[in-house]
Amino acid sequence: MQLQFFPSKTIAFYMARMFLLRTLAVLALLVIVLQTLDMLGESGQILAYPGNGDAELWRYVGLRAPQIIDRFLPFSVLLGTIITLATLNQNSEVVSMKAAGLSAHQVLAPLILSSLFIAGISFVFEERVVTRANATLSAWEHVDYGPIPRDSGVKTNVWVREGGQLIQAGMVVGHGASTQLTDVRIFTRTDNVLNSITKAPRGRYVKGTWQLEDAVRFDVARGTQEQLGTIRVAPEVRPDQFTLSTVDPDGLSFTQLRSAIADLKDAGRPIASLEANLWHKISGPLSAVLMPLLGAVAAFGLARSGKLFLRAVLGMGLGFAYFVADNFALAMGNMGTYPPLMAAWAPFLLFFLVGETVLIRTEE
Repeated sequence: MQLQFFPSKTIAFYMARMFLLRTLAVLALLVIVLQTLDMLGESGQILAYPGNGDAELWRYVGLRAPQIIDRFLPFSVLLGTIITLATLNQNSEVVSMKAAGLSAHQVLAPLILSSLFIAGISFVFEERVVTRANATLSAWEHVDYGPIPRDSGVKTNVWVREGGQLIQAGMVVGHGASTQLTDVRIFTRTDNVLNSITKAPRGRYVKGTWQLEDAVRFDVARGTQEQLGTIRVAPEVRPDQFTLSTVDPDGLSFTQLRSAIADLKDAGRPIASLEANLWHKISGPLSAVLMPLLGAVAAFGLARSGKLFLRAVLGMGLGFAYFVADNFALAMGNMGTYPPLMAAWAPFLLFFLVGETVLIRTEE
């Protein structure tokens, strides 16, 4: 029996059903409470726009609810785990399972498999629903909950790097060969030392290069300025490198974000923070698989010893410590302090080892 991961189908289905029902119940309660509190804070701003009414409030609920579900689903799995295991322990069902020869890992196996199913549903839900809701809600908030305008195609304050040059365009209009630049500045560097700054009021894409009009070059070392007139620069910079929009990782799916990162990399822009968010789109949903392991301390130990509540608190503490570490690592990744893979996966691997260590040393 020890060599079988699921020694009893009856026990496995019984525990999985109990765990899923409690997780969904906790999630529903959290969504109702948090959505209500959020509406109390945002309803005034939504209704402040002329013409907004009940329809806009319900639209906000429809856009905000997926975000709340996605963010608090791992919390629900953690609380569902603790409630399920504490109930089984209180009724001496865990003692009966262990007396029948089940190991601690076999007791947790139905919950871990159910959590893996939840993680898969969470990933699909985030890819298909949450990202679209994030993009729409972000655009709606930027116009103070008024009508969302269509994308005009105008980009502002765009930076592109080519070799030792940094090119800044105050405004970019158009697409492809018709792309036009306004308020152009080219910063030329050698070994990270600024040599010159070239300015031009206008620029456009002509025969594979960028033609700048009325250009002026300022020599930093000499402190002199030179009128250049019409010049051509940056033959290796493509028009689409200027027309790339600001990337919001929360509003893009995994494949869309990966494509945007490739484009930004070609444009010479920093991508470390976006790579951390890319990998977190996988490690985030998988955090649900950790919750039965971190909350497992609530399952074992005799309930009549009076320490069941302390065990439940310890399991909850381990789970919340993971969320704190995960948010901290992702923030460090966004700042460039942590490498992208480390920012996304280090907390997951660390707390997996912590959970396994606690489980093995105390129960196995």
